[in-house]
Amino acid sequence: MIKANVDYEENKAFEIRVEVNDKGQPPMSAHCKVLVEVNDENDHAPEITVTPLLNTVKEDADVGTAIALVSIVDKDGGKNGDVKCKILNEVPFKLETNYKNYYSLVVDGALDREIASSYNVTILANDEGTPRLSNTSVITIHVSDVNDNPPRFSEAVVNVYVKENNKVGVIIKTVSASDADIAHNSQVKYSFLQTDSNSLPLSTMININSETGDIVSLQSFNYEELKTFQFKVQATDSGVPPLSSNVTVYVCILDENDNSPAILAPYSEHGSVNSESIPYSAEAGYFVAKIRAVDADSGYNALLSYHLSEPKGNNLFRIGTSTGEIRTKRRMSDNDLKTHPLVVLVSDNGEPSLSATVSIDVVVVESTADIQTQFRHVPIKEESFSDLNLYLLIAIVSVSVIFLLSLISLIAVKCHRTDGSFSSSDTMKSDVVVFPAPFPPVDAELISINGGDTFTRTQTLPNKDKSSVHASLHVP
Repeated sequence: MIKANVDYEENKAFEIRVEVNDKGQPPMSAHCKVLVEVNDENDHAPEITVTPLLNTVKEDADVGTAIALVSIVDKDGGKNGDVKCKILNEVPFKLETNYKNYYSLVVDGALDREIASSYNVTILANDEGTPRLSNTSVITIHVSDVNDNPPRFSEAVVNVYVKENNKVGVIIKTVSASDADIAHNSQVKYSFLQTDSNSLPLSTMININSETGDIVSLQSFNYEELKTFQFKVQATDSGVPPLSSNVTVYVCILDENDNSPAILAPYSEHGSVNSESIPYSAEAGYFVAKIRAVDADSGYNALLSYHLSEPKGNNLFRIGTSTGEIRTKRRMSDNDLKTHPLVVLVSDNGEPSLSATVSIDVVVVESTADIQTQFRHVPIKEESFSDLNLYLLIAIVSVSVIFLLSLISLIAVKCHRTDGSFSSSDTMKSDVVVFPAPFPPVDAELISINGGDTFTRTQTLPNKDKSSVHASLHVP
């Protein structure tokens, strides 16, 4: 009869000594030893013990690196104590058998802290008893960082737009790079990357804060002198060895309306008196003058318009808003003044708009003959070889060649007559003389403006004799 619980794991067998006594006189007894064996039942699950070898594993650890030792104990006996062990979840680790129920947990694949900074490894142990009992244990493995990521800029190219006349010391752009690593490996410093193509003195133009990436202007930019420039910024982390990357920065200087229009010759000299003459008989639309101007700015800041400021009540002249051509609006009458002071205002399209003015006195004369010397009071400054000069040169060369050929022909004919090779009766004498046309007068109709364009007055000069060739044939 069992008086208490029997536990195989505590006592696998019992030895019982039995004494038997009779009731005779004297009583007699006998002794025997009873051996009781306890049959095991599968009443204990396997026990898992983990002994770490590393606190963390580096993300560049080689395959096969041991991380922990795993031991499994089952108190049952026989098949009830036979254990099998495995990892349940998908992780880059595996169990290697060292000895019965003793295992090593090792690296079995590539680790990347930036993808997974830690792993929970679930180990399952099953016995072979009936019913089968099992146990699990979860091991947390931390992956430590190595400097395997360079800093990264969010853009391949950075475009910066800066207005000209900017203040010195202003931050024109902040560049930023991120590093997927952590701690020292992710601390980034910024600098200018010096290359052989750097032709501009960047050190006098801009500076960069190595900690924040702030790019600061060291000078006030002038669009008319510098429109664009570029440089490279390098971001370097603090890892060992340090890793870096760079980005190209394009700086575009934006134009501001800081240049007034400049009026070109022949009306550009300040303080000079500009005058033009027109005949009293001029029809409506008669060309008086053309004002030309340029603006050093760009875009709308350089888009010019021309306006005419006339004395009150005078509606004789008009000007092309975009061309700058001054023409008459109607025929003149006896009530019109003989001298008309005009003020031409040239304005750009900037904000605020800048302008320049030029004054022209238009004098009314009785005939076109009076105009010939008056409207050329301003010397024409040719900055380049003009069309008029080209035509004159071609005419001179042509006439000279013709004259030379004629002279040679004349000498040849006379020499031929002298040597008497032919009879005088069979010989026809030919004397050819070429007279070149007179050169164009200095005050011809062409007026050169700004060394290039030419304009023709509607009125014409008196006709000159055209070039002529006089030839005489002498027949004896």
